[in-house]
Amino acid sequence: MRVAQIMAGAHHGGAELFFERLSIALHRAGESVLPLIRSDAERAARLAAAGLAPQQFRFGGPLDFITRPLLGRALGRFAPRVAVSWMSRATDHVPPGPWVHVGRLGGYYPLRHYRRCDHLVGNTKGLVAWFRANGWPEGRSHFLPNFVADHGDAMPATDLPTGRSGGRSGDGPGGGPGGGSGGGPRILALGRLHGHKGFDVLIRALAHLPGAILLIAGDGPEGPALTRLAGELGLADRVFLLGWRDDAGALLKACDVFVCSSRSEPLGNVVLEAWSAFCPVVAADADGPRELIADGSDGLLVPREDEARLAEAIGAVLGAPERAAALAEAGRRRFLAEFAEAPVLAAWRRFLATVPK
Repeated sequence: MRVAQIMAGAHHGGAELFFERLSIALHRAGESVLPLIRSDAERAARLAAAGLAPQQFRFGGPLDFITRPLLGRALGRFAPRVAVSWMSRATDHVPPGPWVHVGRLGGYYPLRHYRRCDHLVGNTKGLVAWFRANGWPEGRSHFLPNFVADHGDAMPATDLPTGRSGGRSGDGPGGGPGGGSGGGPRILALGRLHGHKGFDVLIRALAHLPGAILLIAGDGPEGPALTRLAGELGLADRVFLLGWRDDAGALLKACDVFVCSSRSEPLGNVVLEAWSAFCPVVAADADGPRELIADGSDGLLVPREDEARLAEAIGAVLGAPERAAALAEAGRRRFLAEFAEAPVLAAWRRFLATVPK
């Protein structure tokens, strides 16, 4: 089966990471995959190292009159059964052809960009319901979840700020927070430093959690504002911005609780990453986490923008190791059943092999 994967996204991001994972997994499974990407030397090198032959394009704005014909010629030479375009910019550049054109969305993007697609794929059931409410019939709108890496055997990161050295005690089934040597518990957040991630709410919640430290791994425009906020609240010695990290599993294994504080989060890959690593999850009830998490079973949900309730839920996990371990184990079971590579890849392969024009 020949599949073209078209990505014009940013250097970092959840959709971009899953694009790479899925492309590589399809290739390993024996499918013929052609990645067509926005110019990005590092992404191209990662795909090439996995045995793929990515082609790079400009994918510019409205005045880019070159990418579309070049992309059309590349697709014509490759002759895919299915061309999957990821997000709006890539979709706008895909010309019509004999292939099945599938637009893959991980958020509530303007659907006018997808009017030429034959089918839409959403990574949450909520997204797919929204497609259908906006006129896409059931036979042309599909739910296919993401998968994340299996961090079950990851070793804890050892280069983190003081607070807990050596990671969580009892890692793995039956494990959970508590242990480590010295310092207070570690709270971890992952994601782009952007206002919709709600890291400011999380920093304010930290003020209600004496002794705990907060690690935020990611980059983005809100970094200076978050640093200032921590200073204003007297938390500069307990809030650490780690920059972009590629070792999510190691970070999760070194921390006691993962927190998704997002104001807006269509899916929440980070929740899946935490489940994979046996790390208990506390999340604000944005669309994605609310769909994913069974509150009180495999994570705790709190109202968005509510620093007091967020602090209360984090404290409940940090103060009850047995409960934290139960949440972590339930999350791990959800990961294995629904969001590990094997079940998700199987679903994608069935879809790609059978989706009609």
